[in-house]
Amino acid sequence: MDDGAQTDLAYDQPEYSRFLGMRILTAGPDEVTGEMPATRNLSNRNGVLHGGAIMGFADNLGGTAATINLGAGQATTTLESKTNFLRPIRIRDVAHGRCVPLHKGRTTMIWQTTITRQDGKVAAIVTQTQMILQWQDS
Repeated sequence: MDDGAQTDLAYDQPEYSRFLGMRILTAGPDEVTGEMPATRNLSNRNGVLHGGAIMGFADNLGGTAATINLGAGQATTTLESKTNFLRPIRIRDVAHGRCVPLHKGRTTMIWQTTITRQDGKVAAIVTQTQMILQWQDS
């Protein structure tokens, strides 16, 4: 996939990511970055960003990174995801994500997303496996 098509694909985000307020900042075959505001609508009962919102943010960055590395006729889906939560992200803060590849193979890709708070401290590390699918017309 050429750089122009990669950029178009990376910035054409699904409705889910827009609903959560996610924004892609940079996108390339070896790194995708983005941000997501920590809003009251995304909080848990402790008044911090909900773990599911953090996981959704990371999954979207990893899916975007995998997608821009696909060939013609291929698609991707998350096969496995593991999250380590290290610190809370308070409401009115902004979560920043940086997703980089650990492995880019023919049938799977493994991506690691580091989520930081605005103060630069790591809030979560997410490692996910993306399965590469071959779409065929039926």
